[in-house]
Amino acid sequence: MIPYPHIDPDIVRIGPFHIRWYGLMYLLGFIAAYFVIPRQEKSRSLGLQGATLQDLLFWVALGLIVGARAGHLVFYQYPYFDYYLSHPLEIIALWHGGMSFHGGLIGSVLAGYIFCRKKGLPFWGVADCVVVAAPIGLGLGRIGNFINGELYGRITEVPWAMVFPMGGPFPRHPSQLYEAFGEGLILFAILWKMQKKNLADGMMVALFLICYGTIRFILEFFREPDPQIGFILGFFSMGQVLCAGMILAGSSVIILLKKRKTNGS
Repeated sequence: MIPYPHIDPDIVRIGPFHIRWYGLMYLLGFIAAYFVIPRQEKSRSLGLQGATLQDLLFWVALGLIVGARAGHLVFYQYPYFDYYLSHPLEIIALWHGGMSFHGGLIGSVLAGYIFCRKKGLPFWGVADCVVVAAPIGLGLGRIGNFINGELYGRITEVPWAMVFPMGGPFPRHPSQLYEAFGEGLILFAILWKMQKKNLADGMMVALFLICYGTIRFILEFFREPDPQIGFILGFFSMGQVLCAGMILAGSSVIILLKKRKTNGS
């Protein structure tokens, strides 16, 4: 067993004002995206640089935050709807934690679509460029989860197991680090290699949906299900059900792109 490194989740505390590692990871993810997105040939052809890229990332960030919070409440907190109706300020209490990747994905897609419509940019082409950088923020976010000691893994006897402060006295998988490696480093390597190929607009989005969905679906077997809902379909977690939806959505995009290519030829 490896001792859990107790790292203060707060970097700075000044009265009620806190700067947390988790929030910093979000910020670093968007900074990385600002430098990674323009390095793609497709991004340069679309003019995703300078002020246009800054505006796009602002819209995506706003959609991600709103969507991630809304997704957390809808997907993971539905047993407590009455509580949130009685305490409406808790709905926007981001400082108490609670962000859903799948909700953030939906929110960022909607925000990106609105931005592209306003600017007259091709949505699928822009989305292809953005998703390449997404794994960087995902990996950093999982490191933030690890520092917070949240979203820990299931009980195990592997030599690298850790006892998390909020996970009781039992050694558990450091599943946050598994996800940081799989959803972050590995997924980024796959997408960065594939973006160099001359793929149809939308294909990178499909690849992201399928690869992320598959990687996380597998890694969810090592992660402790959310206690308020547990398993929802046999031994499958909510995260796995949502990831299955991502895989289906990505496969559907590929089918639609192939049909469009066939009809257009």
